[in-house]
Amino acid sequence: MNGSMGSVVGEKTTRLIELATNLRIPLILICASRGARIQEGIFSLIQMAKITSALHVYKKTKNSVYIAVLTSPTSGSVAASFAMLGDVVISEPQALIGFARRKGLQQRPFETSELLFEQGLLDIIVESSLFKEVLSEIIELYNESPCFYKKDVS
Repeated sequence: MNGSMGSVVGEKTTRLIELATNLRIPLILICASRGARIQEGIFSLIQMAKITSALHVYKKTKNSVYIAVLTSPTSGSVAASFAMLGDVVISEPQALIGFARRKGLQQRPFETSELLFEQGLLDIIVESSLFKEVLSEIIELYNESPCFYKKDVS
């Protein structure tokens, strides 16, 4: 439904975050959405708070890193909530990211990844073909950090 996020996707995302919290593993969310599915009403909007709450618990445990990868479009309530809460926020070039719709805003530049990067809201802009390497480097960097709990695998 035009890239909107409904209650089922929200529930699955929440469960993923809870699993990552329990297993103490890195969390990577790839966001591409136009926001909450209005047809579902409040049930869809509740998912934003539910996901954000699960992320709060995940980040509070300081057991690993949350990386948000924003693709085009990432807008609406998704952009206004969990998409921008990553320890590291990555975007692809020229991605449309913002809360308001592009329609009717032609008189000013819309929120592209480049504009948000200049304003300090993104950490890095990466071609999608390089996501795997960049994500691997970030996770390795965080695993070496003394700030995070290290699960004893021996």
